[in-house]
Amino acid sequence: MNIVSLIGRLTADPELKHTQSGTAMTRFTLAVDRAYTKPGEEKQADFITIVAWQQKAEFVCKYFSKGRRMALTGSIRTGSYTAQDGSKRYTTEVFADNIEFCDSKKDFSPSDSGYGEGNSYNSYSNNRQSSYRSEPAPAPSYSSGNVEDYSGTLTDDDLPF
Repeated sequence: MNIVSLIGRLTADPELKHTQSGTAMTRFTLAVDRAYTKPGEEKQADFITIVAWQQKAEFVCKYFSKGRRMALTGSIRTGSYTAQDGSKRYTTEVFADNIEFCDSKKDFSPSDSGYGEGNSYNSYSNNRQSSYRSEPAPAPSYSSGNVEDYSGTLTDDDLPF
């Protein structure tokens, strides 16, 4: 299974490019903070190359800029090429499948048009109504500990496999 989930900040404004056949793409770097920092040391980050194609690339270039937080899922792709000096180089990139905003709506200025139109690539590409919520939905409360409290639990018939 090859699934990657990342949350990080863009290190530069993404640029939309097109292949010779006209397919939109963008390649950008996401700075992802490491979960553990040794006491007394500064927080460290990993800089991960992300690739987005077609409508995902257009979405990223239209709505994201340097410093904005992004959540994404995708898959790792490795490759190699021969550099101009003849040495073999290896690449590791994440190909994005799903991209979402992580910054809250209030973190954007009024000039950031379009942010409220949807919070992920899926809502952008399918013109679905925004699933953005300014506050998370309240979690159900189970105060008594009775079996009836758990009537919403999934059964084997509800599982997709």
